[in-house]
Amino acid sequence: MKYTKKLLEHFQSPHNQGKIKNADGVGEVGNIKCGDIMKLYLKVGKNKKGDDIIKDIKFETLGCAAAIGATSMLTDLAKGKTFDEALNISKDDIVKALGGVPPIKHHCSVLAQDALKKAIASYKTRNS
Repeated sequence: MKYTKKLLEHFQSPHNQGKIKNADGVGEVGNIKCGDIMKLYLKVGKNKKGDDIIKDIKFETLGCAAAIGATSMLTDLAKGKTFDEALNISKDDIVKALGGVPPIKHHCSVLAQDALKKAIASYKTRNS
């Protein structure tokens, strides 16, 4: 399987890896078939308009290079964004930002997306 230089960079030196203590939102997803497990943590702030934004985002992923790379890239793409902007990040945006992902590994980008959706939903549930 051939991975791009960008994906390998994110696998070998993941961005925003770790845990946020007292996170405002947490999303956890897994894929039984491939064994990938992703956990995403959010710290939420406000922008000048008063909209909720992702002030900080961290992740813990157990999985293959594509799973770790996709989660790392997603955190880069989502950091500083409003919830609406973050929720509009597609699997294709993640794949493109990584310079491509083998087709058999596209599900990793979908998992990362799902973890973000769950983290935002958990924040909204806690704060409604």
